[in-house]
Amino acid sequence: MLLEAFIQLRCCNLTLMNPPALFLLFSVLLGLAGAPAQAAEPEPIQRAIEEFLRIQAKGLPGQVDYSIGAINSSGLPDGCRNFDVTMDAGARPWGRTHVNVRCVEGATWRLYVPVQIHVVASYLVSAHPVSRGQVLTATDIAQRQGDLSDLPADVLTDMAQAIGQASSVSLPAGRPLRSDMLRKPLVVKQGQSVKVFSNGPGFQVSSEGRALNNAAAGQVVQVRLASGQVISGIARTNGTIEVTY
Repeated sequence: MLLEAFIQLRCCNLTLMNPPALFLLFSVLLGLAGAPAQAAEPEPIQRAIEEFLRIQAKGLPGQVDYSIGAINSSGLPDGCRNFDVTMDAGARPWGRTHVNVRCVEGATWRLYVPVQIHVVASYLVSAHPVSRGQVLTATDIAQRQGDLSDLPADVLTDMAQAIGQASSVSLPAGRPLRSDMLRKPLVVKQGQSVKVFSNGPGFQVSSEGRALNNAAAGQVVQVRLASGQVISGIARTNGTIEVTY
């Protein structure tokens, strides 16, 4: 571009020996040298984000709508031909959040763009007051329709997530159910007398013992046998303990 500017000045019959012409040439060359590079256009970035959110929406419950915030690309070099759009690991899938846009071909830069995702779907609430430790059945649970972005991040949307779970707190009627409010019901309680089944290649032995800790189905429980020996096994749904050798 500097050579082109010089040729243009010569074509205009400016003599370099003339001081005003020489000053004009230097001014043009300095201006060209300091001119900023062309900035990246926001439209391709917007399209890449829209495509990413469209794919993400397929895995969300209910009706999904989203909006993309301002894309500040003025300080980014132009020429990007391919973008990689992601969300932070563990980020909330709806509500106010942001996406990470990275140029992976033609330039090197990274950009954070705010987005807001609305998901209107059914979520679970307590159908009536629930006491602490109560194991939930279908009659204890009701469904409501609403924007999940206005609710806690771990609100439950599937009946299977709640049925058979025990409430870890007392709940009033109409309280949205969250995953941290529920736990698997205890099948073994500390101090309880339990039957222990020990299995191995070609044998099975049963014995009696006393549980040393609480456990839900599938959790490890320690048992003190009548001999005084302490063993560890897996609690089963029927309250027995299984030890495998």
